[in-house]
Amino acid sequence: QVQLVESGGGLVQTGGSLRLSCAASGRTFSSYAMGWFRQAPGKEREFVAAIRWSYGSTYYADSVKGRFTISRDNAKNTVYLQMNSLKPEDTAVYYCAAKHMSVVVTTGYDYWGQGTQVTVSS
Repeated sequence: QVQLVESGGGLVQTGGSLRLSCAASGRTFSSYAMGWFRQAPGKEREFVAAIRWSYGSTYYADSVKGRFTISRDNAKNTVYLQMNSLKPEDTAVYYCAAKHMSVVVTTGYDYWGQGTQVTVSS
């Protein structure tokens, strides 16, 4: 059974940084794509970034490109989202997700974490 546990959210000022972590367990994730999504109040959940676990190839939403970096640590079975130059519009609940897929994808994820709140104050 796949389990994903996010951590690292919090309150930060505009221009600040946060690093989110997603601890993954229950599978060997070498053939998985891992993604980060976010959902702001009153809005639909949206794709943020994804990584192909085995090769480390990445893909980003235009809104975060150049500011956010997704990475993974094979030894710790953990995926990270480094968020820099944060803006108030980045405020949302951030979710980690996993899909048994050997390429980077932006939709159709099968497993989800519980989410972690990120709040950026102006």
